[in-house]
Amino acid sequence: MTAPRPADPPSEDLSRLAVLHGVATSYSPSPDRTVAASATALTLTLAALGVDARTPGAVSAALAAREREVGARLLPPTVVGWSGSPPAALAALPEGTRLRIDTEQGETRASADGLPPGVHRLAATTPDGRTATAHLIVAPPRLPSPAGRSHGLLVQLYSLLSRRSWGMGDLGDLAELAGWAGRSLGAGFVQVNPLHAAVPGAPTDPSPYRPSSRRFPDPVHLRIEDIPETAYVEDPERLRTLLERAGRLREAVLHQGALIDRDAVWELKREALELLGEVPLGPGRRAAYCDFLAGQGRALEDHATWCALAEVHGSDWHRWPTGLRDPRSAETVRARNGLMDRVDFWSRLAWLTDTQLTAAQRAGREAGMPVGIVHDLAVGVHPGGADAWAQQEYFAAGMSVGAPPDAFNARGQDWGLPPWRPDRLAESGYAPFRELLRALFRYAGALRIDHVMGLFRLWWVPQGHPPTEGTYVRYDAEAMLAVLVLEASRAGAPVIGEDLGTVEPGVREALRERGVLGTSVLWFERDWEGDGRPLPPDSWRADCLATATTHDLPSTAARLTGEHVDLRDSLGLLTRPLEEERAEAAADAGEWLTLLSRLGLLHGSGGGSDTSSEEAEIQAVHRFLLRTPARMVGVWLPDGVGDRRPQNLPGTWDQYPNWRLPIADAQGRPVTLEDLAASPRLRALMEVLREGGS
Repeated sequence: MTAPRPADPPSEDLSRLAVLHGVATSYSPSPDRTVAASATALTLTLAALGVDARTPGAVSAALAAREREVGARLLPPTVVGWSGSPPAALAALPEGTRLRIDTEQGETRASADGLPPGVHRLAATTPDGRTATAHLIVAPPRLPSPAGRSHGLLVQLYSLLSRRSWGMGDLGDLAELAGWAGRSLGAGFVQVNPLHAAVPGAPTDPSPYRPSSRRFPDPVHLRIEDIPETAYVEDPERLRTLLERAGRLREAVLHQGALIDRDAVWELKREALELLGEVPLGPGRRAAYCDFLAGQGRALEDHATWCALAEVHGSDWHRWPTGLRDPRSAETVRARNGLMDRVDFWSRLAWLTDTQLTAAQRAGREAGMPVGIVHDLAVGVHPGGADAWAQQEYFAAGMSVGAPPDAFNARGQDWGLPPWRPDRLAESGYAPFRELLRALFRYAGALRIDHVMGLFRLWWVPQGHPPTEGTYVRYDAEAMLAVLVLEASRAGAPVIGEDLGTVEPGVREALRERGVLGTSVLWFERDWEGDGRPLPPDSWRADCLATATTHDLPSTAARLTGEHVDLRDSLGLLTRPLEEERAEAAADAGEWLTLLSRLGLLHGSGGGSDTSSEEAEIQAVHRFLLRTPARMVGVWLPDGVGDRRPQNLPGTWDQYPNWRLPIADAQGRPVTLEDLAASPRLRALMEVLREGGS
């Protein structure tokens, strides 16, 4: 491996300019090491924020301008207040400053005392006549906590096929799972992968974490038969043919070893949805659709317009005719008018999907779930997709989100996701973030936020440069958290932050203060500041979702047997000798099993066979999770039937079928939703949680 060239050091003025714009001048890959950001990283990052720092003269001019701006500013673009305490920014105003606050509720006030939660408009006038305006976000001090302690299931929806699926799991399956798990298993929630709209075009990126839009869901998840207009299609024979083809797709996955083929599923569903689109909506359905259009407004019009234009010009808007690259241009308006039937088609699909998502949440709550469906918010969007086109003024051009080099990956990571500009978010009162959360909370009983550390800072990588040439850019975490708390409180929904990996000091504490739950995965919970041994259950944090594994990690069965090491070896992913990796994995599992035995948790299935011993160990792992004070305990659904394979294997692309595997049993045979409901092994595991782990 070639050593990286030495980074060009930044000047003192460039470093000061970067800091004034929230751009970090260094990072720490480990507690005992600090690495300076290069001048290239700082210059390109500042350019993405609209600051010219290409020459010493430009740096001096930009620095002077920024210092004047900061010195003269009465108020930041967005002011944050928490119910019960006045906004700190107002205390810095000159004595005698007059305030005018136009509240979200339509009132006008002269004081910030006792303001209701909401996003208000603030105007300030000083005694010497200077004025300033700002957005004023007032949020409750904390998020709502989950109603008591609960356990639930974690599942990648596409992997959950039923005997009615069209080749991948759908929202009908989700509603069935929620209804069954709530009533029969006593589950309090079902957590799913992001269901955001994907970028169309074959082959579609199967990863749910690189969507076209986070604002609107993907119609590929629709259960066609549950759409009322299905009963009234003019060509029922054509629909029956599609159902037969869908059945063959399903059978190929369940019985012939085929991978989940999202593109093939979408081809069939799209053809069916075109048929349904020809069916006039009844008066009640039409009124509901019109309400949805009015409620979603320009955001939906933009999304549907992008989808319609992508059908004509391809799915990367950067390659469209120049005039169409601007969502507000006259050319785009003319194109939208000419494609109005397709804009309506895509708008209707968004409505239908929203309706079925709402029905799935309702099914969970009616089944007794205190939370219901936990939806997942991806960290970003595809640079060529709908959100990046419609909201391009909020995205940093020429930048991508990633991760810095660390002990596990010396080259860092580039995730290919354009970051939001913190300055533009603040100027808008965080409107894009507010609207995104409000849309998700329409049908989410709770929300998981992937890489929740991104509310505080993100690693920006200049396009065309390696991740090592990136740097951190800071966001106004107080404002981001205030928006999150405000919208989640309005929905009465808990929030879970995925805070695994490298976490900046103080982040977990700030999240906990505002009621955001963390994520604790058993295999990572060790006494890292002490002897490194497994952390006993009473030392775990309470404000978290505790699980044995996730979609990016080995299944519990594979972890206990060490099979995950052999899988990584077969794909050439090991960086050390195989036997060394095997020995470390065995020692890791052995330490946990020893602790489980010492705590008296290794009992249950028994019987002496390998399978029953494995079942007993997996049950013991979950008994352990119940011994912790964690507010939520999640079971990775494939663990319930002994699945060996991870859904996603980080570090691979086409070497491993990421995001395309159905849930399978210990022998690798796909398991349907109906099989899961009848599985003694899954029921025995869930009974452990229902009985409280005794």
